[in-house]
Amino acid sequence: MAKQKTFEFEIALKRLEEIVASLEGENESLENSMKLFEEGVKLTESLRNHLESAEQRIKVLMKDTEGNLKTEDFKD
Repeated sequence: MAKQKTFEFEIALKRLEEIVASLEGENESLENSMKLFEEGVKLTESLRNHLESAEQRIKVLMKDTEGNLKTEDFKD
């Protein structure tokens, strides 16, 4: 199930990149540009929510046995 969420996230991110490229290309009509912009805003909000949810899960996993949040540098 976690793989499905990751996959959907990446599809949404790729679609957002396509929308940005299309809007930057200036080849779209005003009406289509507005539709793409609205879709992009919705995708951005959805992606942000997914990232915030992931951040909350990571914070829970990083709590020590006393419930204190501990931070460590990311190691490759």
